[in-house]
Amino acid sequence: MIKVAVVVLADTETYGDMARVHNALEAAKEFKEAKDDFRLIFDGAGTKWINELSKPEHKLHELFESVMDKKFTGVCSFCSDFFGATESTQAAGIPLMSEFEEHPSFRKLISQGYQIITF
Repeated sequence: MIKVAVVVLADTETYGDMARVHNALEAAKEFKEAKDDFRLIFDGAGTKWINELSKPEHKLHELFESVMDKKFTGVCSFCSDFFGATESTQAAGIPLMSEFEEHPSFRKLISQGYQIITF
C-alpha cells in the first residue's frame, strides 16, 4: 500500500498559489480514491487555505470537501497560530498537529513509511 503525506505550503495570494493547492487536492483525491494511506497537511502559509476552502462559494470548496477527512487531514498548530488561521481551523473541525515543537512531525511520517509531497 502506498503511504503519502500531501503537504500544502502555498500561500493564498496568487493564482499560482491556488494552482498549487488545486494540484495538492487533486493528488489527495487520487490517493483517497485508490484507498491509499494518505495524509493532507496544511503547513506554513498554507494554513490560511482552511479559511478560504471552507467557503462554499470558493472554486475549490467541493474538491476540498471531497478529500477533507478529519482522520487524515491536519494543520500545523504553530503556523496556524502564526498566520491567524487557528479560529477557522477549529471552526472546520480539523485537528491541529503539534508532535514536534508545535509542528507536524515529518520525521515520524517518514519513519512510518510515508513519502512526502509538497505543494
